[in-house]
Order: sequence, then C-alpha cells, then structure tokens
Amino acid sequence: MAGFRSPSSGLRTPRPAAFGADPTGERMARIRRSPHFRDGVFQNPGGTARTRPSGSAREFAKIYFDRESRLRRAPGGPIPVHATTLADLARQPATGLRLTWMGHSSVLAEIDGRRVLFDPVWGERCSPFPFAGPKRLHPVPVPLAALGPVDVVVISHDHYDHLDMPTIKALAGTDTLFAVPLGVGAHLEHWGVPADRLRELDWHESTRVAGLTLTATPARHFCGRGLRNTQHTLWASWVVAGEEHRVYHSGDTGYFDGFRDIGAAHGPFDATMIQLGAYSRFWPDIHMTPAEGLRAHLDLQGGAPAGVLLPIHWGTFNLAPHAWAEPGEWTKDAAGEAGQAVAFPRPGEPFEPAGEVPVEAWWRAVSEPVAHAWRRPRSAEDVAGTGVGDLDLAGER
Repeated sequence: MAGFRSPSSGLRTPRPAAFGADPTGERMARIRRSPHFRDGVFQNPGGTARTRPSGSAREFAKIYFDRESRLRRAPGGPIPVHATTLADLARQPATGLRLTWMGHSSVLAEIDGRRVLFDPVWGERCSPFPFAGPKRLHPVPVPLAALGPVDVVVISHDHYDHLDMPTIKALAGTDTLFAVPLGVGAHLEHWGVPADRLRELDWHESTRVAGLTLTATPARHFCGRGLRNTQHTLWASWVVAGEEHRVYHSGDTGYFDGFRDIGAAHGPFDATMIQLGAYSRFWPDIHMTPAEGLRAHLDLQGGAPAGVLLPIHWGTFNLAPHAWAEPGEWTKDAAGEAGQAVAFPRPGEPFEPAGEVPVEAWWRAVSEPVAHAWRRPRSAEDVAGTGVGDLDLAGER
C-alpha cells in the first residue's frame, strides 16, 4: 500500500492499492493538452453531466432500502451460468465473429482471428475492499486462467465494476496489451503492467493491435476510484474493427447525440455491446435505460435496425433500485417493437451474431414477474403468458 497525507491531520494514512494511482508527469501533461480537458477536469460531450444522485436523498433511501424493493433487486434462485469450456473457446468461430458475455460489462470478442477482452472483472466484489461492496450474484463462467491467450484488454473507465485490480494483476503476468482511456494507464502501471504494453488514448484516437484498429470514442459518464474524485482519468466507449467485422462497446454512458456521429464515422456494426442496466431517475445523465440503450444502438446503425444488440451492465451486480430482471425484460419488449435483433445469452454462453442468436428470456425462471413499461396494447394471451401487465412509459425512469 502507498500512503497519502490527510489534509486535516497532516498524518499519512494507508491508501488501498485498489485505489490505483493519479496521473503525473508526462501523462498529466498529455491530459492537460487534451481538447476534452478544461477547467482542471475532463468534460462530457455536450457539457457537464450530473454525476451525483439528483432529487431527494430521503426519497432515494426510502426506495433503495424498502424491503420489497430489495427482494426484487436480486434473483430468486441461482442464475443459470453456461458452463463454458476450453474447447468452446478454442474452436474458431465459423463466421469470424463470436461474443461471450461473462457477466456485467465483461465480454470476450473473437473477431477476425483475434481476441479482445472488454472490461474484465473476475473479482468477487466491485469494491476496493474484499469484505465490502456489491457482491457477485453469479460465479464467473470460466476461470481467467482458462480463458486462453488474449491479444488486447480494453478498459472503458476506472470504476470498480469495470476496472478490477485482482483481474488486471493476473493479466499483467501475460503477454496481452491494454487499450485504455487517457490517464487510466496510471492505475495499470501501479499494479504492475509495463508501460510498453499500454495503449492510452484520448477520444477519437486509434491504435493498431494484431491487425485490429481500436478507437476510443466519446461517452457521457465520469471517473474516480479514491476518496477524492479528481476527474483526471477519461471514460470512453470503444470501436474495434477487423478486416471483416466491427463491434462497439459502450462502457458506461448516458444517452447523448454523439451515438449518431460514432455510427457515421465507424459503423455500421455487426454487434454492439450496450450498457442498459443500473439506471435510475436519480442519475439520468450517466447510465442508459433499456429504451435509451436501444435508441443508442439504432443511432449507431444509422437509424434502422441492423446487427445484433448485446445488453451489458446488468445481471451480475446489484447497483441500482430497479428490479434485477428489469433490463432483460424491458429490452426484450422494446426491441421486439422495433424489430431489432437482441442477444440474451446466459453468462458464459458464446454466440455468433451472424449465426444462431440466443433469445430465451432465461431470467424469468429465477425472478418475479416484471412490469412492462411500453404503451403498446397487450393481448390477454400476452399478459397471461408473462404474468405482467401494462405500465405507463414514465414508469421506466
């Protein structure tokens, strides 16, 4: 552990290694030169986003700690994890593109003969401490050591549910490269990743790794791991393009007009991995609802249904007041109305976007019925089949 000086006492107190390290030296000089760094902090596209919960703290606490609400935020039984085997992952994808959702925002993308691992979190908790913080609701589908060689690890930002110190330390002992947003490299170097294995990018910058082009693209979010949030590390979404295929990973983001620009510059995409869980009306600027996630996907594809949407940032950790199964249920409903293909793999279940896409609502077996938010008329048969009825669209937020 390093130490930091308490401004009130002048004493040095232990600083958990998981807090990482602040950018310094040439890295900080480069941050200051970024066109997206102003007034001492990184800026969101379109201006400052609210990064703290809005509204009444009392109202939020009442909802969050309500007993019935707490019960809905967790599955009612074991989540059905796909038993991924080394043989599954060793077999080359027939179509040249295969995605394996490992839970939350962690995805292994096998694209044109290369392997990209997005936001790998193999830890038991998304927290700086092993004894506190949100705990996994399902085990990791495959041990990290059994994953096989990875060409590049891509990190979207430095929050604990996307940048996990034990996972990074384990990967630091391999030959993989790391593509990270500007400033995040300070954390990785602090945890043992050599500087020559880092590709640290500002928005709109690209790097080539093993025949793939990786581009950091804008997102609407924020950063921070320690007791004070200096906003000196960038957050990003990512485009990965091979010779034949291209994919997009949103990281964490609120909805903003920039998705159209990203799609125009880098799309269309064979698949998008879109954050649409852990949303709340208390923080509308920094996370997307299922409806917004679908809209973002359509923006990225030029405005019409295309490719496959893989929902991420849900199912693994309890991070918001909404029901555990709500992101899956509402996304399935909204995508059905829009005619958009959506993949619903169990954690660890590989699929090829150009092949057979998993569509079963597997969460229904381990969750209470979830009210739907959409205005469309529902038949008696539809309602009877799901156990849920209509809810006004405003209920989504």
